[in-house]
Amino acid sequence: MLFDAFSLGPITLKNRIVMAPLTRNRADADHIPTPIMAEYYAQRATVGLIVTEGTSPSPNGLGYPRMPGLFDARHVAAWRLITDAVHAQGGKIFVQLMHTGRASHSVNMPAGAEVVSSTGAALAGDMWTDALGMQAPTAPRAMTDADITAAIAEHVRAATLAIEAGFDGVELHGANGYLIEQFLNANVNTRTDAWGGSAEARNRFALEVAKATVTAIGADRVGIRLSPFGAFNGTGPFDGVDAQYVALATALGALKLAYLHLVDHSSMGAPVVPAEFKRAVRAAFGGALIASGGFDKARAEQVLAAGEADLVAFGRPALANPDLVARMASDLPLNPPDFTTFYTPGEKGYTDYAVSAAG
Repeated sequence: MLFDAFSLGPITLKNRIVMAPLTRNRADADHIPTPIMAEYYAQRATVGLIVTEGTSPSPNGLGYPRMPGLFDARHVAAWRLITDAVHAQGGKIFVQLMHTGRASHSVNMPAGAEVVSSTGAALAGDMWTDALGMQAPTAPRAMTDADITAAIAEHVRAATLAIEAGFDGVELHGANGYLIEQFLNANVNTRTDAWGGSAEARNRFALEVAKATVTAIGADRVGIRLSPFGAFNGTGPFDGVDAQYVALATALGALKLAYLHLVDHSSMGAPVVPAEFKRAVRAAFGGALIASGGFDKARAEQVLAAGEADLVAFGRPALANPDLVARMASDLPLNPPDFTTFYTPGEKGYTDYAVSAAG
């Protein structure tokens, strides 16, 4: 099943293998995508669907160095080179819209940008800045109603620009402790207004972003990524997480989104996502589901055969193996990823991974 075609709304994927969104920090210092990124994604266009690295819909969401943006004409032109390169190889590509929220440092951001979040509490720990090395994240300003309305509009504009840039669709990043999950997660969102204080209110921002984006570009071009039991960026499980996310999946399903991308980070040390919860989310959503989290070929086939997902995302294997599909089809060994070059500029550990004879 892994190598079977799949209809995702109006597009046909040549297999059920998804390249997971992977932060690579290869944009330039002004957050403009670079030509090397076109080579990187085109190399991996044999997967059924590529989901790009997190790409900010706003200057306020550019919390990491060399993270790409998608909010002006320069971004559209640069991304068009990438989508053209992928399509020339017969691939399909969605851009992941990711606003970092409080997972940011102000020196990574353009002049005039501001760190904002659902909360005014700073994220614990340290993060990399090109200018100053490791630093504590900048304390955010808690967003007002006007800020929230503006952030929703920024996602909509980025989605419309994505279509202009040639993307097949967009994935809303509601996982890994970034802005949308900073509203979803009760450990982060301690608001008592209409955007917090209850499960329904915590779900509101994600749903409003999804609704507005669907209105702008169509439901069959919009997916969303969620990590309800993740622990990244100060999130983690909380009382009522199961019921809240089943309700969210129900509401997202009613919007007829292209897919729900459900992340299980237990292979990286996060709490295990219960199997019964995954089944409940799949049933509540009712549409295409992408499973993600530490998969190899055998486990991917098992999940597909059991009807637990429609597509399976691969992260590090796709990063290190431009010919991942051919290697898995022929049961060839995979290149190991070079962890030291995940986030460094240049070709090393990016476009120079070896291709097998099968690829």
